[in-house]
Amino acid sequence: MTTGWTSCLLGNVVTLKRGYDLPRQVRTEGTVPIVSSSGISGYHDEARVKGPGVVTGRYGTLGEVFYIRQDFWPLNTSLYVQDFKGNNPRFVSYLLRTLNFGTQNVAGAVPGVNRNVLHMMRVRIPPVPHQERIAAVLSTYDNLVENSTRRIKILEETAQAIYREWFVHFRFPGHKKVKLVPSTLGQIPGGWSIKRATDAIAIDPPTKVPKDGEKPFVPMSSLSNDSMLIGDIESRSGNSGSKFRNGDTLFARITPCLENGKTAFVQFLPTDQDVAFGSTEFIVLRSKTLFPEFVYLLARSSEFRGKAIKSMSGATGRQRVQPACFDKFLFAHPDSKTLAQFAEQVPPTFRAIQVLAAMNENLRATRDLLLPRLVSGELDVNELDINVGDVAA
Repeated sequence: MTTGWTSCLLGNVVTLKRGYDLPRQVRTEGTVPIVSSSGISGYHDEARVKGPGVVTGRYGTLGEVFYIRQDFWPLNTSLYVQDFKGNNPRFVSYLLRTLNFGTQNVAGAVPGVNRNVLHMMRVRIPPVPHQERIAAVLSTYDNLVENSTRRIKILEETAQAIYREWFVHFRFPGHKKVKLVPSTLGQIPGGWSIKRATDAIAIDPPTKVPKDGEKPFVPMSSLSNDSMLIGDIESRSGNSGSKFRNGDTLFARITPCLENGKTAFVQFLPTDQDVAFGSTEFIVLRSKTLFPEFVYLLARSSEFRGKAIKSMSGATGRQRVQPACFDKFLFAHPDSKTLAQFAEQVPPTFRAIQVLAAMNENLRATRDLLLPRLVSGELDVNELDINVGDVAA
């Protein structure tokens, strides 16, 4: 155990304060992040707290902690650090992640915490120079994750931009040499054809998943609103639910998941022969005459999603897409030459995204292994052979 550490109350380390109300009807467009423990949920034109800052959950998201470098507006559903009392803000963010807020619950329909109760929790902290060293090591991993996450976002935006340029605006490579011809959807490039979605895409195709043994399982919560990536994959026995393999697109069929944008591209399985299963609320889309990546990008388009949303029926709050709607969705099917050009550019981008996502997963796992041991003093940061470089506070 390292020396120089002090045992004290959390209230001697920081002062926590409840965030501020900010009703949606009074929010304005700006550059100031609106922050909860889950991260940035929007932007405003006024800051209430100077950065750097730390925000943690007050209700529902107990134990979640978000660190932000710039000035911000903390939401009233959270607690933020009003006073770091001379301690390193980044270290404090890691310290809070190790505390078990669940044992400090305030009774109620939704689990909550009282800042005065949290202030009475006993913690151990090292001197500030030691805090800075610990924060530098751990934030190195977080900074690498942030950089990879930004690259993933850029790569996906690039793929979507290619899709729109080529297949919505018909500005594909060599388009100036191709005449537009009339069709039931208006002018389309010569050599292209109008097809129904079901002519080019298999809807919930038969896929065999064995009942015995543990297999990857994807719940609805694993899908992102704005990314192809699938996170927090579980392992379950059985085979009840949607069934899919690499190259399939998972399309949320239920409200509000579909309206929120939950759509994913499957490429996490070790081989193309492996299979997985997931929520019954997925519609599985599989390419028949296109490329898998094209299907995903089409599923992300406003036209495709709009058709699905209009078909929804059922009880309020539990409305679902009617798969028959895809038989009525018409689109301009590219010719083989344009699809071949698409295959040269876009699939490598999807593979790069998966590589970066796997890298992030490894970085997070390493950080999560080090975090409790460093913050508790069980592992002396000075004994680590890690070149952290210069890391911003």
